[in-house]
Amino acid sequence: MKIKFILFMFALTWLALLVRVFLLSVESNSYYEKLSYNNTIKIEQIAPVRGEIVDINNRPLAINELGFKIQLAPHLTLKKNLDIFESELATLLSLLPHLDKEKIIKEYKKNDSYYNHNFIDIVEFVSYEQIMPVYSILSLRENINIVSSPKRYYPYNETAAHIVGYVGRANKDDVQDNPLIELIGYSGKSGIERYYNEYLQGLAGKREIKVNANNQEVEELSSQMPVEDRKLTLNIDIELQKYIATLFENRAGAVVVMEVNGAVLSASSFPEYDLNTFVTGISSEIWDKLSNSLDKPFTNKLVHGLYPPGSVIKTGLGLLYITSPEVGPNFSDFCTGSIPIGSRVFRCWKKDGHGSTDIKKAIRESCDDYFYKGSLKLGIDKMSDGLVRYGLGKKTGVDLPNEFIGTVPSREWKRKKFNKNWYIGETVNTSIGQGDFLTTPVQVAQFTALMATGKLPRPYFANMLGEKVIEPEIQEVLGEDELKRLPTIQKAMYEVCNVAGGTGTNYLKTKVKIAGKTGTAQVVGILQDIKQRELEHEMEYYTRSHAWFATYGPYENPQYVVVVMVEHGGHGGAATGSIVSSIYDKLLELGYIKTDEKEK
Repeated sequence: MKIKFILFMFALTWLALLVRVFLLSVESNSYYEKLSYNNTIKIEQIAPVRGEIVDINNRPLAINELGFKIQLAPHLTLKKNLDIFESELATLLSLLPHLDKEKIIKEYKKNDSYYNHNFIDIVEFVSYEQIMPVYSILSLRENINIVSSPKRYYPYNETAAHIVGYVGRANKDDVQDNPLIELIGYSGKSGIERYYNEYLQGLAGKREIKVNANNQEVEELSSQMPVEDRKLTLNIDIELQKYIATLFENRAGAVVVMEVNGAVLSASSFPEYDLNTFVTGISSEIWDKLSNSLDKPFTNKLVHGLYPPGSVIKTGLGLLYITSPEVGPNFSDFCTGSIPIGSRVFRCWKKDGHGSTDIKKAIRESCDDYFYKGSLKLGIDKMSDGLVRYGLGKKTGVDLPNEFIGTVPSREWKRKKFNKNWYIGETVNTSIGQGDFLTTPVQVAQFTALMATGKLPRPYFANMLGEKVIEPEIQEVLGEDELKRLPTIQKAMYEVCNVAGGTGTNYLKTKVKIAGKTGTAQVVGILQDIKQRELEHEMEYYTRSHAWFATYGPYENPQYVVVVMVEHGGHGGAATGSIVSSIYDKLLELGYIKTDEKEK
């Protein structure tokens, strides 16, 4: 029995050994083979070159300037390697004396660690012209690595800054959202650069190489080129953009020039700033100057600027009036210059009143009293629902990042935001685009296109992604009766710009026959006990009203919408009329607008 037990244990031991040998030699073969492979084969990712952005005529708006970054081998700050570190720095600074030694040391020490075995970036960018005379010397040094690294460059500097946007160094959040950015090192931070960042950055390539024990390359086994140089063509015409910038000199505000189908030909937020200052890092002096400016140059006012629309919304509200059973197409008013509601008096802008007023006159001469009384008939709920349907108080879908929604006030909105009841005075205030009513210039452009054509387009900047053409997106939002009554509103908008008494007539001198609506949006309220309002030009600059002019043209054949908003410009027509006129004449000169006269 004892012998049997010994033989059993002997057999069991050999069986265990055989199983272990089998596992090590056969089953674990793939594991150790992979481990061995990783010790000798290295996968290198190849960063793609960012695609360029061009205007509608193929003029470059964002390109890549050829250059290189300089890398240094890791672990040179160890005590035994300090002499090598100092030697490499001395060589670099002797060949490229413009480099900042302290900055290089700081950057190197920040990224050097015991666990890092990759070369460390110490100089982000050196131009092609600077590196070429010394390239052969540096490339022979085993601790220095020269890597191709293009830098983003914006040929037109500040022109179209808020549209094009800029790229900057990637942060942790960027890398978390998009791992490829860690390889590239930078990403789009604003504008088109940010909205289309994934398209523009492309896809990484990779190299499979064999290395020796010292991690030196022995042989390239395979390579896959990156998907790069993805071209993005915008609808923007940079020549028109530059011209409009000259019209807005020393002013703050925004301009949108858009085809009635939504293609944006020009759009600007003023003041602008030089995009190139952000590519490699902006100085604290320039940052402080821009960030402390009361005109807010960093804000993209096209989609992030929220302003009371003032009287520009009277066209849409007028359409709601004449197509609703509560008000109706025959509604008229006798404006005396003011209307008492509760303990308040709501005044028309014309002190002595407009007298007998129908819908056309109310829009032509911007009679507040007509819209006050119409709002009391229609009610805030139907006003709000209709204006939201017309594109206000919601995103337009424009291809710019983080578009703001704005506010079309309503009972529900006030209850959710403030948990308070709605008052009738707020309905009256909303009817003239004041109170809590807030819009963006892009929303007003979309809204104006609806008044011009009866269709609501999505504003868009991208014309082509590579060879793919971006098609317009247009919504049908008007009912049958609204489409039938729309010509009444269009005729009134024509009279605003072309008939005596029109709020824009005296300020327009353009060869194009246009239609539109002016707006003067108050920044500060007027106290009830003030009988004579202070003139805009006598007020402190930052208390003056914002001036709007929302137009389309030519009137008979709408092709373009032009919206101009001048911050603290005072009266809508006076502050914007010359700018609007100049833009239409430029569109005519450049051949965008086709008129019967020009064709003949």
